[in-house]
Amino acid sequence: MKSESVKRRNTCLAVTAAVVIAIVLIIVILAFTVFKAKRPVSTVDSVKLENLHVGLDIAQLRVDLNVTLKVDVSVENPNKVGFKYSGSAAQLNYRGQMIGEAPIPAGDISPGEKTGMNLTLTIMADRLLSNSQLFSDVTSGELPVNTFVRLSGKVRVLGFIKFHVVSSSSCDVTVNISNRTIGDQVCHYKTKL
Repeated sequence: MKSESVKRRNTCLAVTAAVVIAIVLIIVILAFTVFKAKRPVSTVDSVKLENLHVGLDIAQLRVDLNVTLKVDVSVENPNKVGFKYSGSAAQLNYRGQMIGEAPIPAGDISPGEKTGMNLTLTIMADRLLSNSQLFSDVTSGELPVNTFVRLSGKVRVLGFIKFHVVSSSSCDVTVNISNRTIGDQVCHYKTKL
């Protein structure tokens, strides 16, 4: 009698262990297939010149400049789970030097959602005017600038598996000073998981 009850108990434990292992395997398979973390994609949709004032003092070889760019960025979350990103900043660069910055507040992007962000980048004139190439760029009629946006955050799969994700975009933009428009625009996108 005892051996039969031990057999039943062992059989019950074996079945329970097999069910638990099967459930764990299903969760792991789902985590690495259906719920596999994908990289959010940030895209610069448009760059618009909102304000441009240029004053040229040829006698003193000096340029007075005030430029404001409106940058529309969208971030798409292709995951089956939400993407939570921390606060960041968009940068405006001139020939490798940061000359403007706009804060990007922390936020969440729902699964499969695409979120737009409207950023205003104003040039820090003192940083720009100290660059020796500014005078020649202004006299040529074109000001080359670069916008850089980087978002860093986490994707949680099944509530307990976390993946760190970084998405960035960099756009080289030419500001046409004579007609106050945006000329050439070339963007590069990068994501890391």
